[in-house]
Amino acid sequence: MSLPTPLVADSRPPSRTGRRARTGVATPYDFSQPIQLSREHSRVLQLGFDSFTRQATTVFTSVLRSVCSVTLTAIDQRSYAEYIDSLDAMTYLTIFTTEPMPGRGVLNLPLGAVMSCVDHMLGGPGTARQPKRELTEIETGVVVGLVERLLSEMRYSMESIVAVDPQVTGVEYSPQFAQAASASEVMVVIAMELRIDERPFPFTVCLPFAGLHPHLTSAAAPAPVSSRERAQREEAARTMRTTFEDVPVEVSVRFRSSKVDPLLLADLAPGDVLRLGHPAAAPLDLTVEEQALAHVTPGAQGGRLAALIVSTSNRPTASAANRPFAPQENR
Repeated sequence: MSLPTPLVADSRPPSRTGRRARTGVATPYDFSQPIQLSREHSRVLQLGFDSFTRQATTVFTSVLRSVCSVTLTAIDQRSYAEYIDSLDAMTYLTIFTTEPMPGRGVLNLPLGAVMSCVDHMLGGPGTARQPKRELTEIETGVVVGLVERLLSEMRYSMESIVAVDPQVTGVEYSPQFAQAASASEVMVVIAMELRIDERPFPFTVCLPFAGLHPHLTSAAAPAPVSSRERAQREEAARTMRTTFEDVPVEVSVRFRSSKVDPLLLADLAPGDVLRLGHPAAAPLDLTVEEQALAHVTPGAQGGRLAALIVSTSNRPTASAANRPFAPQENR
Protein backbone atom coordinates (compact mmCIF):
# COMPACT_ATOMS: atom_id res chain seq x y z
CA MET A 1 0.00 0.00 0.00
CA SER A 2 1.44 3.41 -0.98
CA LEU A 3 0.96 6.42 1.25
CA PRO A 4 -0.54 9.60 -0.26
CA THR A 5 1.98 12.29 -1.16
CA PRO A 6 1.74 15.18 1.34
CA LEU A 7 0.84 18.58 -0.03
CA VAL A 8 3.17 21.43 0.94
CA ALA A 9 1.56 24.88 0.96
CA ASP A 10 3.53 27.71 -0.65
CA SER A 11 3.82 30.57 1.83
CA ARG A 12 4.65 33.16 -0.87
CA PRO A 13 1.76 35.27 -2.15
CA PRO A 14 0.87 34.05 -5.66
CA SER A 15 0.22 37.55 -7.00
CA ARG A 16 3.65 38.81 -5.96
CA THR A 17 5.30 35.69 -7.41
CA GLY A 18 3.51 36.29 -10.69
CA ARG A 19 4.62 39.91 -10.80
CA ARG A 20 8.24 38.94 -10.21
CA ALA A 21 8.08 36.40 -12.99
CA ARG A 22 6.73 39.00 -15.44
CA THR A 23 9.20 41.74 -14.49
CA GLY A 24 11.81 42.52 -17.16
CA VAL A 25 15.30 43.84 -16.81
CA ALA A 26 15.73 46.35 -13.99
CA THR A 27 16.33 49.92 -15.09
CA PRO A 28 19.22 51.67 -13.28
CA TYR A 29 18.26 54.85 -11.42
CA ASP A 30 20.72 57.70 -10.97
CA PHE A 31 19.92 59.47 -7.69
CA SER A 32 22.19 62.38 -8.64
CA GLN A 33 19.83 63.17 -11.53
CA PRO A 34 16.27 62.55 -10.36
CA ILE A 35 13.72 62.22 -13.13
CA GLN A 36 11.73 65.41 -13.47
CA LEU A 37 9.88 64.67 -16.71
CA SER A 38 6.48 63.63 -15.38
CA ARG A 39 3.99 61.42 -17.14
CA GLU A 40 1.80 64.44 -17.95
CA HIS A 41 4.73 66.27 -19.53
CA SER A 42 5.65 63.22 -21.60
CA ARG A 43 2.06 62.96 -22.76
CA VAL A 44 2.03 66.60 -23.89
CA LEU A 45 5.28 66.10 -25.82
CA GLN A 46 3.98 62.87 -27.32
CA LEU A 47 0.90 64.61 -28.70
CA GLY A 48 3.05 67.35 -30.22
CA PHE A 49 5.62 65.04 -31.80
CA ASP A 50 3.00 62.59 -33.06
CA SER A 51 1.91 65.48 -35.26
CA PHE A 52 5.56 66.16 -36.15
CA THR A 53 6.18 62.56 -37.27
CA ARG A 54 3.13 62.67 -39.55
CA GLN A 55 4.31 65.92 -41.13
CA ALA A 56 7.91 64.66 -41.35
CA THR A 57 6.68 61.55 -43.18
CA THR A 58 5.00 63.80 -45.74
CA VAL A 59 8.15 65.93 -46.09
CA PHE A 60 10.51 63.00 -46.67
CA THR A 61 8.10 61.27 -49.05
CA SER A 62 7.49 64.36 -51.17
CA VAL A 63 11.13 65.50 -51.25
CA LEU A 64 12.75 62.11 -51.86
CA ARG A 65 9.93 60.81 -54.09
CA SER A 66 10.22 57.48 -52.33
CA VAL A 67 8.36 55.50 -49.68
CA CYS A 68 9.34 56.99 -46.29
CA SER A 69 7.94 56.94 -42.78
CA VAL A 70 8.77 58.52 -39.43
CA THR A 71 7.51 57.01 -36.16
CA LEU A 72 7.94 58.12 -32.55
CA THR A 73 9.75 55.54 -30.41
CA ALA A 74 10.60 57.17 -27.05
CA ILE A 75 10.72 60.39 -25.05
CA ASP A 76 13.15 60.49 -22.16
CA GLN A 77 15.40 62.75 -20.12
CA ARG A 78 19.19 62.58 -20.26
CA SER A 79 22.19 64.73 -19.62
CA TYR A 80 23.74 66.29 -22.71
CA ALA A 81 26.87 64.15 -22.25
CA GLU A 82 24.77 60.95 -22.23
CA TYR A 83 22.99 62.06 -25.39
CA ILE A 84 26.25 62.82 -27.20
CA ASP A 85 27.75 59.46 -26.15
CA SER A 86 24.75 57.63 -27.65
CA LEU A 87 25.42 59.02 -31.15
CA ASP A 88 27.73 57.64 -33.83
CA ALA A 89 31.29 58.92 -34.02
CA MET A 90 30.40 60.58 -37.33
CA THR A 91 26.88 61.86 -37.92
CA TYR A 92 24.98 64.92 -39.18
CA LEU A 93 24.10 67.23 -36.27
CA THR A 94 22.09 70.40 -36.88
CA ILE A 95 22.23 72.94 -34.03
CA PHE A 96 19.35 75.39 -33.87
CA THR A 97 17.99 78.14 -31.61
CA THR A 98 14.97 77.51 -29.39
CA GLU A 99 13.63 81.04 -28.94
CA PRO A 100 11.79 82.06 -26.79
CA MET A 101 13.31 79.27 -24.67
CA PRO A 102 16.92 79.73 -23.52
CA GLY A 103 19.60 77.43 -24.87
CA ARG A 104 19.88 75.55 -28.15
CA GLY A 105 18.50 72.31 -29.57
CA VAL A 106 19.95 69.54 -31.72
CA LEU A 107 18.47 67.59 -34.65
CA ASN A 108 20.42 64.44 -35.47
CA LEU A 109 20.26 62.45 -38.71
CA PRO A 110 22.70 59.57 -39.30
CA LEU A 111 25.18 60.22 -42.08
CA GLY A 112 23.89 57.20 -44.02
CA ALA A 113 20.35 58.64 -44.03
CA VAL A 114 21.63 62.05 -45.12
CA MET A 115 23.66 60.58 -48.00
CA SER A 116 20.67 58.51 -49.09
CA CYS A 117 18.49 61.66 -49.05
CA VAL A 118 21.06 63.53 -51.16
CA ASP A 119 21.22 60.63 -53.62
CA HIS A 120 17.42 60.61 -53.98
CA MET A 121 17.13 64.40 -54.34
CA LEU A 122 19.83 64.49 -57.05
CA GLY A 123 18.10 61.80 -59.10
CA GLY A 124 19.93 58.70 -57.84
CA PRO A 125 18.48 55.41 -56.57
CA GLY A 126 19.45 56.05 -52.92
CA THR A 127 21.06 52.66 -52.44
CA ALA A 128 22.18 51.33 -49.06
CA ARG A 129 25.89 51.66 -49.89
CA GLN A 130 26.69 55.34 -49.33
CA PRO A 131 30.04 57.08 -48.69
CA LYS A 132 30.79 58.00 -45.08
CA ARG A 133 32.32 61.46 -45.34
CA GLU A 134 31.50 65.11 -44.85
CA LEU A 135 29.13 66.68 -47.34
CA THR A 136 30.36 68.85 -50.17
CA GLU A 137 29.17 72.44 -50.56
CA ILE A 138 26.52 71.45 -53.12
CA GLU A 139 25.32 68.51 -50.99
CA THR A 140 25.15 70.75 -47.93
CA GLY A 141 22.93 73.25 -49.78
CA VAL A 142 20.59 70.42 -50.76
CA VAL A 143 20.32 68.98 -47.23
CA VAL A 144 19.89 72.37 -45.50
CA GLY A 145 16.65 72.90 -47.39
CA LEU A 146 15.32 69.55 -46.11
CA VAL A 147 16.37 70.28 -42.51
CA GLU A 148 14.76 73.72 -42.59
CA ARG A 149 11.47 72.15 -43.70
CA LEU A 150 11.68 69.68 -40.80
CA LEU A 151 12.31 72.51 -38.32
CA SER A 152 9.37 74.41 -39.79
CA GLU A 153 7.12 71.39 -39.17
CA MET A 154 8.47 71.14 -35.62
CA ARG A 155 7.52 74.78 -35.05
CA TYR A 156 3.97 73.96 -36.13
CA SER A 157 3.73 70.79 -33.99
CA MET A 158 4.94 72.58 -30.81
CA GLU A 159 2.56 75.55 -31.06
CA SER A 160 0.30 74.08 -28.37
CA ILE A 161 3.31 73.93 -25.98
CA VAL A 162 5.47 76.93 -26.88
CA ALA A 163 5.73 79.13 -29.97
CA VAL A 164 9.33 78.12 -30.67
CA ASP A 165 11.13 79.66 -33.65
CA PRO A 166 14.04 77.32 -34.55
CA GLN A 167 16.80 78.83 -36.68
CA VAL A 168 19.85 76.84 -37.84
CA THR A 169 23.07 78.11 -36.27
CA GLY A 170 25.54 75.42 -37.33
CA VAL A 171 26.24 71.86 -38.49
CA GLU A 172 28.68 69.40 -36.92
CA TYR A 173 29.80 65.96 -38.06
CA SER A 174 31.51 64.98 -34.79
CA PRO A 175 29.16 64.95 -31.76
CA GLN A 176 32.07 65.83 -29.46
CA PHE A 177 32.41 69.21 -31.17
CA ALA A 178 28.70 70.08 -30.94
CA GLN A 179 28.66 72.59 -28.07
CA ALA A 180 24.90 73.05 -27.80
CA ALA A 181 24.87 72.70 -23.99
CA SER A 182 27.10 71.87 -21.04
CA ALA A 183 27.85 68.21 -20.36
CA SER A 184 25.70 68.05 -17.21
CA GLU A 185 22.74 70.03 -18.55
CA VAL A 186 19.49 68.07 -18.56
CA MET A 187 17.93 67.60 -22.00
CA VAL A 188 14.70 66.10 -23.33
CA VAL A 189 15.45 63.59 -26.10
CA ILE A 190 12.70 62.69 -28.58
CA ALA A 191 13.73 59.48 -30.33
CA MET A 192 12.15 58.56 -33.68
CA GLU A 193 12.72 56.03 -36.43
CA LEU A 194 13.11 57.15 -40.04
CA ARG A 195 12.53 54.55 -42.76
CA ILE A 196 13.70 55.22 -46.31
CA ASP A 197 12.81 52.36 -48.70
CA GLU A 198 12.30 50.12 -45.63
CA ARG A 199 15.81 50.87 -44.30
CA PRO A 200 15.58 52.09 -40.68
CA PHE A 201 17.62 55.01 -39.35
CA PRO A 202 17.57 56.59 -35.84
CA PHE A 203 16.30 60.16 -35.88
CA THR A 204 16.43 62.31 -32.71
CA VAL A 205 15.57 65.82 -31.53
CA CYS A 206 17.22 67.12 -28.34
CA LEU A 207 15.74 70.13 -26.48
CA PRO A 208 16.84 71.90 -23.24
CA PHE A 209 14.72 70.72 -20.32
CA ALA A 210 15.11 73.89 -18.22
CA GLY A 211 13.59 76.07 -20.91
CA LEU A 212 10.92 73.54 -21.87
CA HIS A 213 9.72 72.65 -18.36
CA PRO A 214 7.65 75.79 -17.53
CA HIS A 215 5.89 75.58 -20.91
CA LEU A 216 5.13 71.88 -20.35
CA THR A 217 3.73 72.69 -16.91
CA SER A 218 1.50 75.39 -18.37
CA ALA A 219 0.34 73.14 -21.22
CA ALA A 220 -0.41 70.25 -18.84
CA ALA A 221 -2.34 72.43 -16.37
CA PRO A 222 -6.04 71.47 -16.26
CA ALA A 223 -8.37 74.01 -17.82
CA PRO A 224 -11.63 75.06 -16.12
CA VAL A 225 -14.32 72.47 -16.64
CA SER A 226 -16.97 74.89 -17.84
CA SER A 227 -17.82 78.56 -18.26
CA ARG A 228 -19.80 78.36 -15.01
CA GLU A 229 -16.66 77.37 -13.10
CA ARG A 230 -14.72 80.23 -14.70
CA ALA A 231 -17.50 82.65 -13.66
CA GLN A 232 -17.38 81.30 -10.10
CA ARG A 233 -13.61 81.79 -9.90
CA GLU A 234 -13.89 85.34 -11.21
CA GLU A 235 -16.64 86.11 -8.69
CA ALA A 236 -14.55 84.68 -5.84
CA ALA A 237 -11.55 86.79 -6.87
CA ARG A 238 -13.72 89.90 -7.12
CA THR A 239 -15.24 89.26 -3.68
CA MET A 240 -11.82 88.77 -2.10
CA ARG A 241 -10.47 91.92 -3.70
CA THR A 242 -13.47 94.00 -2.58
CA THR A 243 -13.33 92.58 0.95
CA PHE A 244 -9.67 93.37 1.42
CA GLU A 245 -10.14 96.91 0.12
CA ASP A 246 -12.51 97.61 3.06
CA VAL A 247 -10.27 96.17 5.80
CA PRO A 248 -9.46 98.94 8.34
CA VAL A 249 -5.80 99.49 9.22
CA GLU A 250 -4.13 101.50 11.94
CA VAL A 251 -2.18 104.55 10.79
CA SER A 252 0.18 106.81 12.68
CA VAL A 253 1.31 110.39 12.16
CA ARG A 254 4.92 110.78 13.24
CA PHE A 255 7.67 113.35 13.53
CA ARG A 256 11.12 112.51 12.40
CA SER A 257 13.10 110.67 15.02
CA SER A 258 15.63 112.54 17.17
CA LYS A 259 18.80 111.37 18.86
CA VAL A 260 19.04 112.15 22.55
CA ASP A 261 21.85 111.54 25.00
CA PRO A 262 20.81 108.84 27.53
CA LEU A 263 22.13 111.03 30.37
CA LEU A 264 19.76 113.79 29.26
CA LEU A 265 16.84 111.39 29.26
CA ALA A 266 17.75 110.25 32.75
CA ASP A 267 17.65 113.84 34.02
CA LEU A 268 14.31 114.82 32.41
CA ALA A 269 11.80 116.40 34.75
CA PRO A 270 8.35 117.97 34.30
CA GLY A 271 8.69 121.37 32.64
CA ASP A 272 11.88 120.55 30.65
CA VAL A 273 11.85 121.38 26.92
CA LEU A 274 13.33 118.87 24.45
CA ARG A 275 14.33 120.06 20.99
CA LEU A 276 13.23 117.69 18.21
CA GLY A 277 15.07 116.98 14.96
CA HIS A 278 11.99 117.72 12.84
CA PRO A 279 12.07 121.06 10.95
CA ALA A 280 9.05 123.25 11.56
CA ALA A 281 8.28 123.56 7.82
CA ALA A 282 8.63 119.82 7.04
CA PRO A 283 5.47 117.68 6.78
CA LEU A 284 4.87 114.73 9.06
CA ASP A 285 4.91 111.09 7.91
CA LEU A 286 1.74 109.01 7.68
CA THR A 287 2.86 105.43 8.40
CA VAL A 288 1.24 101.98 8.26
CA GLU A 289 3.14 99.07 9.79
CA GLU A 290 6.34 101.15 10.00
CA GLN A 291 6.10 102.07 6.28
CA ALA A 292 5.69 105.74 5.32
CA LEU A 293 2.91 106.01 2.74
CA ALA A 294 2.18 109.76 2.64
CA HIS A 295 3.20 113.18 3.97
CA VAL A 296 0.71 115.19 6.03
CA THR A 297 0.36 118.49 7.86
CA PRO A 298 -1.17 118.51 11.35
CA GLY A 299 -4.39 120.34 12.08
CA ALA A 300 -7.77 120.05 13.74
CA GLN A 301 -11.30 119.30 12.65
CA GLY A 302 -13.79 120.40 15.22
CA GLY A 303 -12.70 119.06 18.55
CA ARG A 304 -10.46 116.38 17.09
CA LEU A 305 -6.88 116.37 15.94
CA ALA A 306 -6.54 115.75 12.19
CA ALA A 307 -3.93 115.52 9.43
CA LEU A 308 -4.17 116.80 5.86
CA ILE A 309 -2.45 114.59 3.22
CA VAL A 310 -0.22 116.78 1.04
CA SER A 311 1.63 114.12 -1.02
CA THR A 312 1.67 110.38 -1.56
CA SER A 313 4.16 107.88 -2.94
CA ASN A 314 3.53 104.53 -4.65
CA ARG A 315 6.88 103.24 -3.42
CA PRO A 316 7.15 102.96 0.37
CA THR A 317 9.96 105.04 1.79
CA ALA A 318 12.08 104.32 4.83
CA SER A 319 10.15 104.45 8.07
CA ALA A 320 10.32 107.52 10.18
CA ALA A 321 12.19 105.63 12.87
CA ASN A 322 14.97 104.69 10.46
CA ARG A 323 15.32 108.00 8.61
CA PRO A 324 18.84 109.50 9.00
CA PHE A 325 19.26 113.03 10.32
CA ALA A 326 21.90 115.23 11.91
CA PRO A 327 22.06 115.17 15.72
CA GLN A 328 20.49 118.18 17.36
CA GLU A 329 21.34 119.92 20.58
CA ASN A 330 18.78 118.97 23.21
CA ARG A 331 17.55 121.15 26.00
